[in-house]
Amino acid sequence: MGKLLWEPSETRIKSSNMYRFMTLINEKYGQQLNDYADLHRWSIEHIPEFWQEIWDFVGVRYSAPYTQVIDDVEKMPGAQWFPGARLNFAENLLRFRDEQTALVFKGEDAVTRRLTYAHLYDEVARVAKSLRDMGVVTGDRVVGFMPNMPETVIAMLAAASIGATWSSCSPDFGIKGVLDRFGQIQPKVIFTADGYFFKGKRIDSLARIADILKDLASIEKVVVVPYTQADPEIGALPHAVLFDDFKATGDNLEIVFEQLPFGHPLYIMYSSGTTGLPKCMVQSAGGILVHQLKELVLHTDLKRDDTIFYFTTCGWMMWNWLVSSLGVGATLVLYDGNPFHPDPGALWRMAEEEKISVFGTSAGYIAALQASGVRPGEIYDLSPLRAVLSTGSPLSAEGFEFVYDAVKSDLQLASIAGGTDLNGCFALGNPMGPVYASELQCRGLGMNVHAYDETGTPVIGQQGELVCISPFPSMPIHFWNDADGSKYHSAYFDVYPGVWRHGDYIVVTERGGVVMFGRSDATLNPGGVRIGTAEIYRQMDMLPEIADSVVIGQNWKNDVRVILFVMMAEGHELTDDVIARIRSTIRTNASPRHVPAKIIEVPDIPYTLNMKKVELAVRKVVNNQPVKNKDALRNPEALDFYAKLPELSQD
Repeated sequence: MGKLLWEPSETRIKSSNMYRFMTLINEKYGQQLNDYADLHRWSIEHIPEFWQEIWDFVGVRYSAPYTQVIDDVEKMPGAQWFPGARLNFAENLLRFRDEQTALVFKGEDAVTRRLTYAHLYDEVARVAKSLRDMGVVTGDRVVGFMPNMPETVIAMLAAASIGATWSSCSPDFGIKGVLDRFGQIQPKVIFTADGYFFKGKRIDSLARIADILKDLASIEKVVVVPYTQADPEIGALPHAVLFDDFKATGDNLEIVFEQLPFGHPLYIMYSSGTTGLPKCMVQSAGGILVHQLKELVLHTDLKRDDTIFYFTTCGWMMWNWLVSSLGVGATLVLYDGNPFHPDPGALWRMAEEEKISVFGTSAGYIAALQASGVRPGEIYDLSPLRAVLSTGSPLSAEGFEFVYDAVKSDLQLASIAGGTDLNGCFALGNPMGPVYASELQCRGLGMNVHAYDETGTPVIGQQGELVCISPFPSMPIHFWNDADGSKYHSAYFDVYPGVWRHGDYIVVTERGGVVMFGRSDATLNPGGVRIGTAEIYRQMDMLPEIADSVVIGQNWKNDVRVILFVMMAEGHELTDDVIARIRSTIRTNASPRHVPAKIIEVPDIPYTLNMKKVELAVRKVVNNQPVKNKDALRNPEALDFYAKLPELSQD
């Protein structure tokens, strides 16, 4: 589909972890795998052997061995992975205790903090001991209402060392959004910072925590991390203690890592919650460990000498994914704040200073960077940079080309896609393969992913539903408060029994890549023809006059018509000429069926707290249906602009 943008050198291919893994499979199993396509085919045809080799290759630490890899490779959901094994997630991430830098933290206050692996271990040991001393036991819930900072990582690892289950929200969540999540799981301890910085402003968190605690009776301890103030006043908070006062004292503390089953609950993650209370997805320690290390070690080619960064909050699964890089021994860069503060070069200046080799961000950030006119490769020394990762939404062909043109010509641009549900990816990067515009390089190893047409048949080169037809270790073990499993089943398995349907439209290309077309539940169906919204957004990315857009289907005269809402870039207006250019661009590059019936200017586009465009909520407002949970939105007031627009009642 897209044009060739980059190919790895032979030296780069043969020095990759992926090549080393393929060579191992060839030698051990008498195979003649020559490229990624061969390796992927082997991985899904030999699922037990593949995950056994991943276990060994990433060096899982355990106290008791597994008796088999999987009890039934045909069973989904419900397959049991690595029965008999006993391990601890935190122990696997804290396997290094040396003086290499583990964490670098930069916030908008411009203060840089560094923790070595030895220091990180010591901090986790102190917090873990204090959690134990106050009565936290295996199975309790410990939560964070925290910026993306070292104390968040420390608290998670301390909880995981005990076998407590961790869950987090970023501090920009509203009170109801937090209660909709934490209220369901009844945590015993909450970690919070006193506040955070955004666009140069200090934003207080303690007042919201005080309100949250009124409806969170299960909390026995509030641990407050000073961040925006040196000595925050916490007297008004019940059960509150400052982080440094909470930590145990003493020298050379050792962590007691509880040895737990592979399927022990590690994380509770949440659906977006835009159609009701968020679903609470419980994920296993072993499943997350092997799945994320597979993606980091093989697909990202992460090594001990790498410095990896991902622009994320603690409310997005990419935070969990990034933290697993500790298991490789790499250096992690944590950033909290606005990525364009104090200027659009902020993150790239940091990349230069910290010699970042793997830079992760979102497609939305890349589009915004392109619109800003900043060309990082011309301003900053990015010589250590070898990979850029992008996720959150489909990256347009223009976004791909911008990275190679304005950031660096010799790097692997890995557009990756998966979901909170699996805390990982279905399609992602391949360090042995080429990069084509608009195309995710490959389907993940061990992930039996296909595009299904309307008859449930796998198709190549045409749009279909993203499905996974074999089990994988990081599937949720269950949903919280879903005793009979009905919520879990209806979320993924109602359409194709025994097959995971993810809710995205994709094309699997002839060469094995994947093109994303957005959520299938946000599909447009004018005249009964199925259209993915991503196809329209790709055209919008080509127009400098458009800052952002959202497209939905409006119920109209027993059919559906396409409505495109646009937010204009600064200094531009939605004139008749601009409207004509939008229509022409869409007609020429997509199809006449993609051309909107109406193009309407709005002052803002609604997003979830995880920065995903909320087409469904806009569609509900336009079609006079209630939006049940506006607290899941970052900017819920934006929806007010879409209600009862006069243009929507006109032909």
